[in-house]
Amino acid sequence: MPVIDRIAADYRDDVTSLAVAGRGSLDRTQQRAAELFSDNLLWGFDESIWELYAVFGQPFTVLVSGDDVIVDSWFGRLDESELRGKLEGLVAASA
Repeated sequence: MPVIDRIAADYRDDVTSLAVAGRGSLDRTQQRAAELFSDNLLWGFDESIWELYAVFGQPFTVLVSGDDVIVDSWFGRLDESELRGKLEGLVAASA
C-alpha cells in the first residue's frame, strides 16, 4: 500500500485513489491507515464493497473509469512500474 500512496500523488489530478478496508475492526483499520497512508489516498471501512466487487482477500485492486466502467482488476501486489502502467491505461481509458 505505501507504493499506491506514493504514486497517488502523481495522478491526483486524474485519478481518485481510494482504499476500502474490511474484515477487521474499525479501530485497528484506523491505526493501520494512519501508519500507511498520507493525504494522497482516501480510505474507508465498508464490508459491502468486498461482496460488490467479489473481493476474496487483500490486496485486491479495481480500476474504475470516470464513467463507472471496470477497466481492470487484480489480486496481489504490483511493483511501481507495473502500477504506473495500469494507471496510465486508466487515465487513457477515461479521456
